[in-house]
Amino acid sequence: MHPEPVDHSPRQSFPWAVLRQRWEDLTFLHWAVDPALVAPLLPAGTRPDTLDGVSHVGLIGFRMVGLGFGRGPAVPYFGTFWETNVRLYSVDDLGRRAVVFRSLDASRLVPVLVAQATLRLPYLWSSMRIDRDGDRLTYRCRRRWPGPAGTTSRMVVRVGEQVSDPTPLEHFLTARWGLHTRAYGRTLHLPNWHPRWPLHRAELLHLDDELVAAAGLPAPVGPPVSVLYSPGVGVRFGPPVAVRRPD
Repeated sequence: MHPEPVDHSPRQSFPWAVLRQRWEDLTFLHWAVDPALVAPLLPAGTRPDTLDGVSHVGLIGFRMVGLGFGRGPAVPYFGTFWETNVRLYSVDDLGRRAVVFRSLDASRLVPVLVAQATLRLPYLWSSMRIDRDGDRLTYRCRRRWPGPAGTTSRMVVRVGEQVSDPTPLEHFLTARWGLHTRAYGRTLHLPNWHPRWPLHRAELLHLDDELVAAAGLPAPVGPPVSVLYSPGVGVRFGPPVAVRRPD
């Protein structure tokens, strides 16, 4: 089955939300990668999603705010934290485009443990912070547990002009409405929805990263093919469903 269109503002595809949260001060760094290299790293029933025959690896830093369950209130203290993830791009046999996380470093231990236990997501506990000085943001991360302990990342970006008309690549990398993960013998698709991204182009001023290599991928070489910033969006996640082949 052909992949679904890359839609920058689809309708919500699920009737009710199991999780609510807000993502703020996001920086997206992306590098091109050979699809054959990442294919073995994806869950069963999925394959690399590509644009013009190329797949991508992303390094994304941001602040998670107000994580809550269903229609309930945000979880105090534990529901707000910093996060940095390494992700790949996938499509399943029903054509659903999604992301696959190779690692998710978070600065609160309890959400790490919950995500590991429920969806088997590769969350890790890390010391992390984001500092802002005008249009300049610095993201710092040092892994604590489970390891490799001491793995670090530091990226510094300068936020530029707002993007009024994203390129096909910028749409492809950001218009993602679900994730694929392998949990308890099944590949799952977890849908999400949020308003259209408010995007800015950004300039990478400094990068010293070990997270991508620790996630089983080649360390970044050369400048990213895309550097973007977003002030943030509110996000809802629907219930996970098993990935199945079409009848």
